[in-house]
Amino acid sequence: MKIKKYSRIIIIVCAVFTCLSSMPAGVYAQQNSTSSTASQAGTDPCEIPIPPINTPMGKLPGLDELPVRKEMPDVLTMNNGTRVTTLEQWKQRREEIKRILEYYAIGQMPPAPGNVKGVEAGSQTVSDGKVKYRLIHLTFGPEEKLSLDIGIFTPSDGGPFPAIIVQGGTPPGAANLPRLPNGPNQGRGQNVLVLVGPEPPANQINAPQNPVPISNAENMVMQYNNVLQRGYAVVLYNANDCAEDTTLRNLDGSWAFRNTRFFPAYGNYDWGILAAWAWGASRVADYLEKDPSIDNKILIITGASRNGKSSMIAAAFDERLIGAPVVTGGGGMGAYRFAGPRRSETLDIMQTKYPNWFSPNLHQFRGHADKLPFDQHWFLALCAPRPFIALEGITDTISLPEAVKQSIIGAQPAYELYNAKDRLGVNYASHGHMFTAEDWTAMMDFVDKHMRNKPINRTFDRFPAEAELDAAASGIRGR
Repeated sequence: MKIKKYSRIIIIVCAVFTCLSSMPAGVYAQQNSTSSTASQAGTDPCEIPIPPINTPMGKLPGLDELPVRKEMPDVLTMNNGTRVTTLEQWKQRREEIKRILEYYAIGQMPPAPGNVKGVEAGSQTVSDGKVKYRLIHLTFGPEEKLSLDIGIFTPSDGGPFPAIIVQGGTPPGAANLPRLPNGPNQGRGQNVLVLVGPEPPANQINAPQNPVPISNAENMVMQYNNVLQRGYAVVLYNANDCAEDTTLRNLDGSWAFRNTRFFPAYGNYDWGILAAWAWGASRVADYLEKDPSIDNKILIITGASRNGKSSMIAAAFDERLIGAPVVTGGGGMGAYRFAGPRRSETLDIMQTKYPNWFSPNLHQFRGHADKLPFDQHWFLALCAPRPFIALEGITDTISLPEAVKQSIIGAQPAYELYNAKDRLGVNYASHGHMFTAEDWTAMMDFVDKHMRNKPINRTFDRFPAEAELDAAASGIRGR
């Protein structure tokens, strides 16, 4: 497919006129023969294909080669049909599951670089001397050209401390990296694959950004005051420093986010944005496991919404991490096969609005979730026997409790192999799509119970009843 570059964006009539309705300015293109494949896969015939990336993983069966699976694919049935009954078999099955999830769900990630180094770039004592803050500059990857800044808050006395890794904003003292603009119809509930461009001006991509003052640590520590008082460290990094969260596309149809951050160093990997954020969390863990102030046996990864999705992925693929994702929505905790009721996010919604977050091989399943060779419970099963808790909100409509419940039920057999069924938990708090103090408390209570031998008098297995959800929904509508 050839797309000419003009000095201004020109709209080219697509094969179907309705593709142009209600869309912002961008570059459209007529489809060539590749559109027939997209149409057969249940996608929009006006979509501009994404150039394929040939990864080291090779090819797995496509949509037309896969059977319909109405039921949740069993985590303990190997590809050859053998039933897993031993931990030795489970080790083999885990590798099968990881390969399938990387190929179809999140994209293939590069291996660990093995050369993560950290240098203290600044430090400060805050909260009247009760808390120490350090800014650490990490370098790693091919020729050590990749980097990531992390901020570490610890109590001033004691240690080592269990650490909660938070995918949040830029740490105090770190530079605000230049950012690509959003895609032309990003965040509007529209199909982002019918547009390419516009190309951002070079001066916009490389515009200098002011660093975040390290003095902001004094204000930021207030957000984590209760966490630090309970003896936890908080480690902060900006996920956008790993992969830019934009649906912007280059004029050849490729994703613009692949031009920056971690991606140019690993051109033969088709990992999506969520996987890159998760891979970044593992690089943080590479450093923390050697930091004397941190208890490297208790490294928790958390984040809300899209950061919650990547937290789930990070915990699944890194055996050092304890997962505590918050309000994850579609592509997160809830099984795709059960999502949809109560306006919850589905596979189709995610592949319309944010296909850039996932493997390019997931898009073919839009409209065909029952042909997925996996479902989201596979991510949870990979976490066994480590503690894992899903933190959800009763009034969060994008995440369906029944879909979350089915994921937990589907993953429990893996935990039962270790006699650790109670280490897979859930907590519903009285909030919507947000990360609140209730979630922090539930997270720490859950980890205290399972990793710190502290007496916690609460359970982590209750789901809201349908009547409770109806009442919550009525309250939202009545406002």
